[in-house]
Amino acid sequence: MHVHILGIGGTFMAGVALLARAEGHRVTGSDKGLYPPMSTQLAAAGIDVIDGYDPEQLKPAPDVVVIGNAMSRGNPAVEYTLDAGLNYSSGPQWLAEHVLRSRWVLAVAGTHGKTTTASMLAWILEHAGMAPGFLIGGIPGNFGESARLGDSDFFVVEADEYDTAFFDKRSKFVHYHPRTLILNNLEFDHADIFDDLDAIKRQFHHLVRTVPASGLILQNGEDANLDAVLDLGCWSEHAKFADDSGWSYHSIEPGDSQFEVLFQRQPVASVNWDLSGKHNLFNGLAAIAAARHVGVTPEVAGNALSCFKGVKRRMELRGEVSGVRVYDDFAHHPTAIATTLAGLRAGRPAGSGRGRIIAVLEPRSNTMRLGVHQQTLATALHDADISFVYQPESLTWDLSASLATLGDSVHVGTEIDPLVAQVAAAATSGDCIVVMSNGGFGGIHERLLQALA
Repeated sequence: MHVHILGIGGTFMAGVALLARAEGHRVTGSDKGLYPPMSTQLAAAGIDVIDGYDPEQLKPAPDVVVIGNAMSRGNPAVEYTLDAGLNYSSGPQWLAEHVLRSRWVLAVAGTHGKTTTASMLAWILEHAGMAPGFLIGGIPGNFGESARLGDSDFFVVEADEYDTAFFDKRSKFVHYHPRTLILNNLEFDHADIFDDLDAIKRQFHHLVRTVPASGLILQNGEDANLDAVLDLGCWSEHAKFADDSGWSYHSIEPGDSQFEVLFQRQPVASVNWDLSGKHNLFNGLAAIAAARHVGVTPEVAGNALSCFKGVKRRMELRGEVSGVRVYDDFAHHPTAIATTLAGLRAGRPAGSGRGRIIAVLEPRSNTMRLGVHQQTLATALHDADISFVYQPESLTWDLSASLATLGDSVHVGTEIDPLVAQVAAAATSGDCIVVMSNGGFGGIHERLLQALA
């Protein structure tokens, strides 16, 4: 079968491409403005990627055109697909029909932490010898690829609430039919497709409705919005993490780098890892609980997490020059920005003799562009000593006014090169620079390392 993917450079669609290739299909695709790590992953897999959406790429006709959710009516390749009557599908539908059918699906949903938690869960199953398949919206360090078919009935999938395609406005995750479901958290996001928080809650409840009675739903016990979702109806076994009645923890080291895992207040495992922050600890609890549902003991799961290598673009160290470390992080929602910086601050407490935290932020998401978070962005940057924020042309609201409460500790720029020069001039040995964006940010990471050199 020849599978052609429109929008192949997205994190999800690149994973679909790898899975289709592993199934023995011929895979091609197209996109614009690809950037690492997905561009390099596709190249390494030998998958041909065409730049742009000229309809000539669909001649002769592939067996199926898989259309990414970034594609819309008016796109030349989309219009040709419809006019020519070509066979087409969405990425989630193709995944469900060709990969997930008859498998035990372990899905990770939530506004934040999906990629990291799914990576942890896949690694725990791998460490336990279960050879899972997976599709994750990032590249786990323990695997070096974002998707694989696996050699067992188990499949871990990052379950995104964003819409499926221009012709299917349901959330992606309703296609997956999980038997084990993690609900990490729930906040308002994706303002370009959801009118309000209640609209997102409805989609999450549609997901809950797909879990069989013999399945398991694991819920963050500290999230009231998830309580509201499950109050609408729950027909499956249900347990909580970050809650004394279910899965909880006892920290042994500052910054949560070492902790005991408790189940119903009894110690069942321990974890000693390089990660920090309460959010990662919650992610780990959820992964351990989900792995237990498929037969992995908490002790084995804890040992696996103690050698977990993290995920690309999740506090990924990109380099160090003259004692200054440059990290890359995917944070783009105020809560994610705040938790990323708080986790970093926990590992660099006041009086520790360590350098400053320098935040470099690109507010790039559709929700940020629409101004939904302009009142909370300054608070999210509280744990940074200095913040440099890039204002792209697509951002129509006054970024400087929204960040005014940060005073002289924040600098706003409209061009990347001058911003890079400012950051490099401000940084001194011992500082760490954390770059936060859900896009390529103009290759700013390498530019910073060059400027520091």
